[in-house]
Amino acid sequence: MRKPARLLFLALSLATPAWAALPFAVAPVGYQMIDTGYSTEATVEAVKQSTVSAQVAGRVAAVNFDAGDHVKAGSVIVRLSAQELGAAVAGSQAQVAQADANLANARANYERQQQLFQQKFISQAALDRATAEYRAAEAAARAARAGVGQTAAVSSYTTITAPFSGVVAVRHVEPGESVTPGQPLMTGFDPRDMRVVASIPQYKLAEIKAAPRVAVEIPSLNKWIDATGVTVLPSADIATHTVKVRLDLPASVEGVIPGMFARAHFATGSARKLAIPADAVVRRSEVTAVYVVQDERVSLRQIRLGTPNARGEVEVLAGLNPGEVIALDPVKAGIYAKRPAPAGK
Repeated sequence: MRKPARLLFLALSLATPAWAALPFAVAPVGYQMIDTGYSTEATVEAVKQSTVSAQVAGRVAAVNFDAGDHVKAGSVIVRLSAQELGAAVAGSQAQVAQADANLANARANYERQQQLFQQKFISQAALDRATAEYRAAEAAARAARAGVGQTAAVSSYTTITAPFSGVVAVRHVEPGESVTPGQPLMTGFDPRDMRVVASIPQYKLAEIKAAPRVAVEIPSLNKWIDATGVTVLPSADIATHTVKVRLDLPASVEGVIPGMFARAHFATGSARKLAIPADAVVRRSEVTAVYVVQDERVSLRQIRLGTPNARGEVEVLAGLNPGEVIALDPVKAGIYAKRPAPAGK
């Protein structure tokens, strides 16, 4: 994205023989058509990010991953030791055995009562009582078996697995800790799917929606990334009267992690402005400057800059005139400027 502009400046520098003796690339300053629009601060977030929490009470028996580790979906990340759950499973199984025995006894009694009723040795009331006892035993057996299934499902909550493949962001527990239902265990995110969220004033919405291009700047990485999609959320903040806008990033952008500071640049037009490569700018404390070349003399000159663009260029508001020559490599230019003057000069 930044190479075409860089190559243009290098081509201009090589076209001037007076600059060929310098040990660094130079280029003349000139007007260019650059993007104009609206820029705002933003924050990077992961599309897939979740915190896995405990569903049962217990003691942490093992934590298999730490912050920064890559985890595959389905991998066991935490194991809990809950002895009371084992006892509950054994108790449920014993209840099933007892319910089955009661059911068998009730069935045998019901069948005997049927035979006696057919031979007219007992009354209808006695048969009805045996029938009711048999149906009650059946219901109790079904309830006991259901209890075993529920207890087994709860027991499975002691093994916590990763819901998706990603990177562990935060590890909340250590082995030996006691946890309760709802307590966070581990937080992770998928680094392949990231986006940027910005808050836009309501009066800018129409302009933002019409923007043909949106670029995301990550200042800490010195990266410019073209957004692959723009989503305007259908609600506004009642306090700030701003609307959140999500900007989708390409898959697997290296170095971009949740929480990073970013800037969103919405290109709504273009204008002819004086611009230079951003790499040529020197920033020292509160001073912003460039190295200006006159013949073989190199001097540092303070300038005032405007907004950078996605091509790696920045607008010059003051301090430079069209046609002046600047150094494209400020490090080499600074070394060259401090060299001892040749004898006789």
